Amino acid sequence: MGTTTSRFPFRFTRSYAIAARLFGITPERCEVVVGDGMLRARFGPWHVQTALSNITGVQVQGPYAFVKTAGPPHLTFSDRGLTFASNGDRGVFVELREKVPGISPFGPPTHPNLTLTVADCEGLAAALAPQ
Repeated sequence: MGTTTSRFPFRFTRSYAIAARLFGITPERCEVVVGDGMLRARFGPWHVQTALSNITGVQVQGPYAFVKTAGPPHLTFSDRGLTFASNGDRGVFVELREKVPGISPFGPPTHPNLTLTVADCEGLAAALAPQ
């Protein structure tokens, strides 16, 4: 019995693509992969991963303010959530049981949730929905 791997590219709008490029973030260097029991997200030089069993909730959300989300990954000050935003329209909000590193691979802060603005939000939400 084989395992299924699903890939979800980010959907970049022009304004977000321009802001992201300054930080080494390009569509070719960004994707979310779900497979082998893991969620792996790459946003230019930034990476985050967690076991699917660590996901407690998934919701499609948006819109997002450009000044709060464009460019590099953003840390939400209220809860330390991590956002990988390539557009301000829609994304998938992923709640986690245990916090994960992401904005810094060397330690704190860790993140209780992720927001990922992929092209197929419904598909990613379905792939991540807790079973």
